[in-house]
Amino acid sequence: MDFLDPLLLARWQFGLTTLYHFIFVPLTLGMSLFVAIFQTIWYRTGNVTWLHLTRFFGKIFLINFAMGIVTGIVQEFQFGMNWSSYSRFVGDVFGAPLAFEGLMAFFFEATFIGLWIFGWNKLPKGVHLATIWITVVGTWLSAYFILAANAFMQNPKGYQMSASGHRAEMADFGAVLTNPVALTQFPHTISAALMFSAGVVIAAAAWHLSRGRNLETMRPALKFGLWGMIIGFVAVFLSGDQLGLVMVETQPMKMAAAEALFNSACGADASFSIFSIGTPDGTGEIWSLRVPYALAFLSTHDFTGCVEGINDLNHLYATQMFPQFADQVDGNFAPILWVTYWSFRWMMGFGILATAIAAAGLWVTRKSAKRPVAGWMWKLAIWQAPLALFGILVGWIFTEMGRQPWIVFGLMLTQDGVSPNVPGWTVLISLVAFTLVYLSLAIVEFGLIFKTVREGPAPLPDPGAPDPSDLSVEETPSTVY
Repeated sequence: MDFLDPLLLARWQFGLTTLYHFIFVPLTLGMSLFVAIFQTIWYRTGNVTWLHLTRFFGKIFLINFAMGIVTGIVQEFQFGMNWSSYSRFVGDVFGAPLAFEGLMAFFFEATFIGLWIFGWNKLPKGVHLATIWITVVGTWLSAYFILAANAFMQNPKGYQMSASGHRAEMADFGAVLTNPVALTQFPHTISAALMFSAGVVIAAAAWHLSRGRNLETMRPALKFGLWGMIIGFVAVFLSGDQLGLVMVETQPMKMAAAEALFNSACGADASFSIFSIGTPDGTGEIWSLRVPYALAFLSTHDFTGCVEGINDLNHLYATQMFPQFADQVDGNFAPILWVTYWSFRWMMGFGILATAIAAAGLWVTRKSAKRPVAGWMWKLAIWQAPLALFGILVGWIFTEMGRQPWIVFGLMLTQDGVSPNVPGWTVLISLVAFTLVYLSLAIVEFGLIFKTVREGPAPLPDPGAPDPSDLSVEETPSTVY
């Protein structure tokens, strides 16, 4: 292996920076909604508990939002630096949703976040509430445009080839935005983001409750987080089912790779292996726990359905669909199987584990519970916070690695998208620099969030004290500014 190979280093750099950036994205998507819900409850009920929760989790949202913007800028620079051939080939199509995302992220969202931050005590309460809901819409729209751009790489739509045949040009922007992959990826991504954000709410509440602090404020926060996790998981399950059907239709090789299915199978033979001991490379497994019919149903919603295998798909791609690329990949269009096989299972496993902990939390904290919550249970609730995030990150590894060897499915191989005149040592320098800078940013980010969580929301006011929403920024210890 050539460790100065520009393609290898460019892929590592983009993969690592993307995963790092995506640590912040789901918390922004989910926490913005939770903050809006908390403020809405306060607006409708006048219960000051929800105002303090709004400001407490609003501070976490703002810290995370700022870091997400900083790390996201680096992503777009890499298209021109390391992937110029790719950018020249699909820039007309790929750049359009990215441009809209930039407008949403840096103008729309920033404007209304600013109004929300500085609008306390200056805007009417209803108008101020509207600013956080518009912020939610802006963050979600921003996410959709990014997913639409990614969906083009998974399932190219809305383009036409140039007269020279060397570039993809925009033909139908509506088709780009309504790509079936984007339409199913979006609810799946938002649902997963809600799970992670619920995990953060659970962890913050559990930290205070385990120490007997802020009980009146954190008890409703804990219940909200526990139910949010379960509702988010149900949404992830339903949206993931639809995404799987679209994946089979648009990228059957990815589904075959998720199961390491080499030969096409139908019905009972199209089983799903929950766990295997051995290498899923077609040479035989030592042991596998399999569920008959499961893969057939996941892929077709028919227990007697058929699922195409890797060998048959390779033959189809090499002889009929993409013969012009066959020699470049030696006739093998499958991704790295151990990555897709295990990432698919870890993705589901982390989500199921996080949801199981939330369900257990609802049981042990129910009103009729006769025993107090044990100390180890509080610790489990605190440390479950990253489980949903791990599931999200592994899910994106599956999504992107499962697309390989394509950078744009059916149009361009990944090896053809790298910048031709960028030497490996320059990519290595930037990779090391980004890693060090991102490590520093991570220390700052997590340090600020941990500090905010430890400080907690302001204590509830005495009955005769003024309404916290009527106090100025300087007078309110629970402020998010």
